[in-house]
Amino acid sequence: MKRHKPTTPGRRGMTTLKYKGLITSKKPDKKLTGGFQRAKGRNNAGRITAQHRGGGRKRLYRQIDFKYRKKDIKAKIKSLEYDPNRSGFIALVSYLDGDQKYVLIPRGMKAGDEFVVSVSAPLKVGNRLPLFKIPVGTFVYNIELRQGGGAKLARSAGGYAEIIANDGSHIHLKMPSSEIRKAVKSAWASIGEVSNPKHKLVNLGKAGRNRWKGRRPKVRGSAMNPVDHPHGGGEGRGGRGRKRQKTRQGKMVGKGQKSRKPKKYSNKLIIKRRKVGKKRGI
Repeated sequence: MKRHKPTTPGRRGMTTLKYKGLITSKKPDKKLTGGFQRAKGRNNAGRITAQHRGGGRKRLYRQIDFKYRKKDIKAKIKSLEYDPNRSGFIALVSYLDGDQKYVLIPRGMKAGDEFVVSVSAPLKVGNRLPLFKIPVGTFVYNIELRQGGGAKLARSAGGYAEIIANDGSHIHLKMPSSEIRKAVKSAWASIGEVSNPKHKLVNLGKAGRNRWKGRRPKVRGSAMNPVDHPHGGGEGRGGRGRKRQKTRQGKMVGKGQKSRKPKKYSNKLIIKRRKVGKKRGI
Protein backbone atom coordinates (compact mmCIF):
# COMPACT_ATOMS: atom_id res chain seq x y z
CA MET A 1 0.00 0.00 0.00
CA LYS A 2 1.12 3.52 -0.74
CA ARG A 3 0.61 6.13 2.00
CA HIS A 4 0.50 9.82 1.16
CA LYS A 5 1.87 12.80 3.05
CA PRO A 6 -0.86 14.86 4.77
CA THR A 7 -0.54 17.88 2.46
CA THR A 8 -4.35 18.34 2.57
CA PRO A 9 -7.12 17.02 4.84
CA GLY A 10 -8.13 14.59 2.09
CA ARG A 11 -4.58 13.25 1.78
CA ARG A 12 -4.31 12.56 5.50
CA GLY A 13 -4.78 8.83 5.95
CA MET A 14 -5.39 8.25 2.24
CA THR A 15 -3.94 5.05 0.79
CA THR A 16 -3.65 3.79 -2.78
CA LEU A 17 -2.38 0.63 -4.41
CA LYS A 18 1.12 0.40 -5.84
CA TYR A 19 0.56 -0.66 -9.42
CA LYS A 20 4.26 -0.58 -10.29
CA GLY A 21 5.43 -4.16 -10.62
CA LEU A 22 1.86 -5.45 -10.86
CA ILE A 23 0.60 -3.83 -14.07
CA THR A 24 2.63 -4.36 -17.23
CA SER A 25 0.46 -2.45 -19.74
CA LYS A 26 -1.46 0.83 -19.46
CA LYS A 27 -3.33 0.85 -22.79
CA PRO A 28 -6.02 -1.82 -23.36
CA ASP A 29 -6.41 -3.81 -26.57
CA LYS A 30 -8.70 -1.72 -28.79
CA LYS A 31 -10.39 -4.76 -30.38
CA LEU A 32 -11.48 -6.06 -26.98
CA THR A 33 -12.95 -2.78 -25.67
CA GLY A 34 -16.15 -0.87 -26.21
CA GLY A 35 -18.25 1.92 -24.77
CA PHE A 36 -21.22 1.36 -22.47
CA GLN A 37 -23.62 3.41 -20.41
CA ARG A 38 -24.11 2.56 -16.77
CA ALA A 39 -27.67 2.30 -15.46
CA LYS A 40 -26.88 4.63 -12.52
CA GLY A 41 -29.49 2.96 -10.32
CA ARG A 42 -32.40 3.40 -12.77
CA ASN A 43 -34.66 0.79 -14.35
CA ASN A 44 -35.97 0.78 -17.93
CA ALA A 45 -38.63 3.34 -16.97
CA GLY A 46 -36.03 5.72 -15.56
CA ARG A 47 -37.12 5.28 -11.96
CA ILE A 48 -34.56 4.95 -9.17
CA THR A 49 -34.36 1.32 -8.01
CA ALA A 50 -30.90 1.45 -6.38
CA GLN A 51 -30.19 4.45 -4.19
CA HIS A 52 -27.09 6.65 -4.11
CA ARG A 53 -25.76 5.93 -7.62
CA GLY A 54 -24.95 8.37 -10.39
CA GLY A 55 -22.19 10.43 -11.97
CA GLY A 56 -18.71 9.01 -11.89
CA ARG A 57 -15.81 8.87 -14.28
CA LYS A 58 -16.45 7.71 -17.84
CA ARG A 59 -15.16 4.15 -18.32
CA LEU A 60 -14.06 2.03 -21.23
CA TYR A 61 -15.48 -1.48 -21.04
CA ARG A 62 -13.12 -4.47 -21.40
CA GLN A 63 -14.78 -7.59 -22.83
CA ILE A 64 -13.84 -10.26 -20.28
CA ASP A 65 -14.10 -13.92 -21.27
CA PHE A 66 -16.03 -15.61 -18.45
CA LYS A 67 -17.16 -18.62 -20.52
CA TYR A 68 -13.74 -20.03 -21.49
CA ARG A 69 -15.00 -21.84 -24.60
CA LYS A 70 -11.49 -22.58 -25.88
CA LYS A 71 -10.84 -26.02 -24.45
CA ASP A 72 -7.55 -27.96 -24.59
CA ILE A 73 -5.66 -24.99 -26.08
CA LYS A 74 -2.80 -23.47 -24.08
CA ALA A 75 -3.00 -19.75 -23.35
CA LYS A 76 -0.05 -17.48 -22.56
CA ILE A 77 -0.35 -14.25 -20.56
CA LYS A 78 0.87 -11.29 -22.62
CA SER A 79 0.21 -8.48 -20.14
CA LEU A 80 -1.47 -7.63 -16.85
CA GLU A 81 -3.83 -4.65 -16.85
CA TYR A 82 -6.04 -2.56 -14.59
CA ASP A 83 -9.79 -2.69 -15.24
CA PRO A 84 -11.90 0.21 -13.86
CA ASN A 85 -15.03 -1.97 -13.97
CA ARG A 86 -13.83 -4.61 -11.48
CA SER A 87 -11.63 -4.87 -8.39
CA GLY A 88 -9.35 -7.69 -9.58
CA PHE A 89 -6.69 -7.34 -12.27
CA ILE A 90 -7.22 -8.68 -15.77
CA ALA A 91 -4.79 -10.24 -18.25
CA LEU A 92 -4.56 -10.20 -22.02
CA VAL A 93 -3.92 -13.80 -23.03
CA SER A 94 -2.94 -15.25 -26.39
CA TYR A 95 -4.02 -18.79 -27.34
CA LEU A 96 -1.88 -21.04 -29.51
CA ASP A 97 -4.37 -20.67 -32.37
CA GLY A 98 -3.72 -16.90 -32.40
CA ASP A 99 -6.92 -15.76 -30.70
CA GLN A 100 -6.69 -13.17 -27.89
CA LYS A 101 -8.98 -12.71 -24.89
CA TYR A 102 -9.21 -10.79 -21.62
CA VAL A 103 -9.53 -12.99 -18.52
CA LEU A 104 -9.65 -12.39 -14.78
CA ILE A 105 -6.18 -13.19 -13.48
CA PRO A 106 -5.48 -15.19 -10.26
CA ARG A 107 -3.06 -14.18 -7.55
CA GLY A 108 0.52 -15.23 -8.23
CA MET A 109 0.41 -15.35 -12.04
CA LYS A 110 2.49 -12.95 -14.12
CA ALA A 111 3.26 -12.12 -17.76
CA GLY A 112 4.70 -15.14 -19.58
CA ASP A 113 2.84 -17.74 -17.50
CA GLU A 114 0.56 -20.27 -19.18
CA PHE A 115 -2.74 -21.95 -18.30
CA VAL A 116 -5.14 -24.36 -19.98
CA VAL A 117 -8.88 -25.06 -19.87
CA SER A 118 -9.26 -28.83 -20.00
CA VAL A 119 -10.81 -31.83 -18.26
CA SER A 120 -7.33 -33.33 -18.02
CA ALA A 121 -5.54 -30.11 -16.99
CA PRO A 122 -2.97 -30.43 -14.15
CA LEU A 123 -3.89 -29.02 -10.74
CA LYS A 124 -2.04 -25.72 -11.10
CA VAL A 125 -3.02 -22.13 -10.31
CA GLY A 126 -4.83 -20.59 -13.28
CA ASN A 127 -5.92 -23.87 -14.88
CA ARG A 128 -9.64 -24.48 -15.34
CA LEU A 129 -11.37 -27.82 -14.76
CA PRO A 130 -14.81 -29.27 -13.93
CA LEU A 131 -15.52 -29.17 -10.20
CA PHE A 132 -15.58 -32.97 -9.84
CA LYS A 133 -11.96 -33.08 -11.07
CA ILE A 134 -10.73 -30.70 -8.35
CA PRO A 135 -9.85 -32.26 -4.95
CA VAL A 136 -11.40 -31.25 -1.63
CA GLY A 137 -9.65 -28.36 0.11
CA THR A 138 -8.72 -26.51 -3.10
CA PHE A 139 -9.41 -22.79 -3.50
CA VAL A 140 -11.29 -21.91 -6.70
CA TYR A 141 -12.66 -18.77 -8.35
CA ASN A 142 -14.66 -17.90 -11.50
CA ILE A 143 -17.17 -20.62 -10.60
CA GLU A 144 -20.08 -21.56 -12.85
CA LEU A 145 -23.57 -22.30 -11.52
CA ARG A 146 -24.31 -24.61 -14.45
CA GLN A 147 -22.11 -26.13 -17.12
CA GLY A 148 -21.43 -23.65 -19.94
CA GLY A 149 -23.23 -20.80 -18.17
CA GLY A 150 -20.09 -18.76 -17.57
CA ALA A 151 -18.36 -17.78 -14.34
CA LYS A 152 -20.71 -16.20 -11.80
CA LEU A 153 -19.23 -16.73 -8.30
CA ALA A 154 -16.00 -15.57 -6.58
CA ARG A 155 -14.95 -12.89 -9.05
CA SER A 156 -14.01 -9.89 -6.86
CA ALA A 157 -10.50 -8.98 -5.69
CA GLY A 158 -8.98 -11.57 -3.36
CA GLY A 159 -12.12 -13.72 -3.62
CA TYR A 160 -12.20 -17.52 -3.61
CA ALA A 161 -14.41 -20.42 -2.58
CA GLU A 162 -13.19 -23.61 -0.91
CA ILE A 163 -14.28 -27.06 -2.05
CA ILE A 164 -15.24 -28.85 1.16
CA ALA A 165 -17.12 -31.98 0.01
CA ASN A 166 -18.03 -34.14 -2.97
CA ASP A 167 -21.67 -35.24 -2.67
CA GLY A 168 -22.85 -37.35 -5.61
CA SER A 169 -24.10 -35.04 -8.34
CA HIS A 170 -23.11 -31.88 -6.42
CA ILE A 171 -20.00 -30.28 -4.93
CA HIS A 172 -20.13 -28.37 -1.63
CA LEU A 173 -18.50 -24.93 -1.68
CA LYS A 174 -17.71 -22.61 1.20
CA MET A 175 -18.27 -19.12 -0.22
CA PRO A 176 -16.40 -15.91 0.75
CA SER A 177 -19.51 -14.85 2.71
CA SER A 178 -19.20 -18.03 4.90
CA GLU A 179 -22.27 -19.52 3.16
CA ILE A 180 -22.03 -23.21 2.27
CA ARG A 181 -23.84 -24.11 -0.95
CA LYS A 182 -24.04 -26.86 -3.53
CA ALA A 183 -22.96 -26.55 -7.16
CA VAL A 184 -23.45 -28.98 -10.03
CA LYS A 185 -20.35 -31.15 -10.29
CA SER A 186 -20.15 -30.66 -14.09
CA ALA A 187 -19.76 -26.87 -13.68
CA TRP A 188 -16.28 -25.45 -14.29
CA ALA A 189 -14.03 -23.41 -12.02
CA SER A 190 -10.50 -21.97 -12.07
CA ILE A 191 -7.90 -22.93 -9.47
CA GLY A 192 -6.56 -20.18 -7.22
CA GLU A 193 -7.88 -16.90 -5.86
CA VAL A 194 -8.55 -13.59 -7.61
CA SER A 195 -5.66 -11.13 -7.80
CA ASN A 196 -5.35 -7.81 -5.94
CA PRO A 197 -6.20 -9.01 -2.39
CA LYS A 198 -5.15 -5.62 -0.91
CA HIS A 199 -8.09 -3.91 -2.59
CA LYS A 200 -10.16 -4.07 0.63
CA LEU A 201 -7.43 -2.23 2.58
CA VAL A 202 -7.62 0.96 0.50
CA ASN A 203 -8.63 4.07 2.47
CA LEU A 204 -10.35 6.51 0.09
CA GLY A 205 -9.48 9.51 2.28
CA LYS A 206 -12.04 11.93 0.84
CA ALA A 207 -15.60 12.00 -0.46
CA GLY A 208 -14.41 12.96 -3.96
CA ARG A 209 -12.94 9.51 -4.62
CA ASN A 210 -16.36 8.00 -3.97
CA ARG A 211 -17.93 10.42 -6.45
CA TRP A 212 -15.38 9.39 -9.11
CA LYS A 213 -16.66 5.83 -8.69
CA GLY A 214 -20.28 6.87 -9.23
CA ARG A 215 -21.31 6.68 -5.57
CA ARG A 216 -23.48 9.56 -4.39
CA PRO A 217 -23.83 10.72 -0.75
CA LYS A 218 -25.97 8.63 1.59
CA VAL A 219 -28.45 10.40 3.88
CA ARG A 220 -29.68 8.78 7.09
CA GLY A 221 -33.34 7.80 7.03
CA SER A 222 -33.82 9.27 10.51
CA ALA A 223 -32.81 12.67 9.15
CA MET A 224 -35.66 12.63 6.60
CA ASN A 225 -39.36 13.45 6.87
CA PRO A 226 -41.94 10.68 7.40
CA VAL A 227 -43.07 11.01 3.78
CA ASP A 228 -39.56 10.22 2.54
CA HIS A 229 -38.52 7.32 4.77
CA PRO A 230 -40.05 4.94 7.38
CA HIS A 231 -37.44 6.13 9.92
CA GLY A 232 -38.22 9.82 9.33
CA GLY A 233 -39.95 12.35 11.55
CA GLY A 234 -40.11 12.69 15.31
CA GLU A 235 -39.04 15.42 17.66
CA GLY A 236 -35.31 16.08 17.79
CA ARG A 237 -32.90 13.21 17.35
CA GLY A 238 -35.33 10.46 18.17
CA GLY A 239 -35.02 6.77 17.38
CA ARG A 240 -36.49 5.16 14.32
CA GLY A 241 -39.70 4.38 16.22
CA ARG A 242 -40.03 0.78 15.04
CA LYS A 243 -38.61 -2.57 16.02
CA ARG A 244 -36.91 -3.51 12.73
CA GLN A 245 -34.70 -1.48 10.44
CA LYS A 246 -36.30 -0.81 7.05
CA THR A 247 -35.33 0.47 3.64
CA ARG A 248 -36.81 3.52 1.98
CA GLN A 249 -39.40 1.21 0.38
CA GLY A 250 -40.40 -0.28 3.76
CA LYS A 251 -38.64 -3.64 3.41
CA MET A 252 -36.77 -5.11 6.37
CA VAL A 253 -33.00 -5.04 5.96
CA GLY A 254 -29.68 -5.14 7.84
CA LYS A 255 -28.40 -6.17 11.25
CA GLY A 256 -29.17 -9.86 11.01
CA GLN A 257 -32.74 -9.52 9.79
CA LYS A 258 -33.80 -12.00 7.13
CA SER A 259 -34.73 -10.40 3.84
CA ARG A 260 -34.33 -13.39 1.53
CA LYS A 261 -37.40 -14.57 -0.40
CA PRO A 262 -38.74 -17.78 1.19
CA LYS A 263 -39.36 -19.41 -2.22
CA LYS A 264 -36.15 -18.39 -3.97
CA TYR A 265 -34.98 -20.94 -6.55
CA SER A 266 -31.55 -21.43 -4.98
CA ASN A 267 -32.80 -22.19 -1.45
CA LYS A 268 -32.50 -25.93 -2.09
CA LEU A 269 -28.81 -25.46 -2.98
CA ILE A 270 -27.88 -23.66 0.24
CA ILE A 271 -26.74 -25.96 3.04
CA LYS A 272 -25.76 -23.30 5.59
CA ARG A 273 -26.74 -19.64 5.45
CA ARG A 274 -24.10 -16.94 5.69
CA LYS A 275 -23.42 -15.27 9.03
CA VAL A 276 -24.77 -11.74 9.25
CA GLY A 277 -24.85 -8.91 11.74
CA LYS A 278 -22.45 -8.00 14.54
CA LYS A 279 -21.67 -11.63 15.48
CA ARG A 280 -20.49 -12.58 12.00
CA GLY A 281 -16.96 -13.21 13.29
CA ILE A 282 -15.06 -13.32 9.97
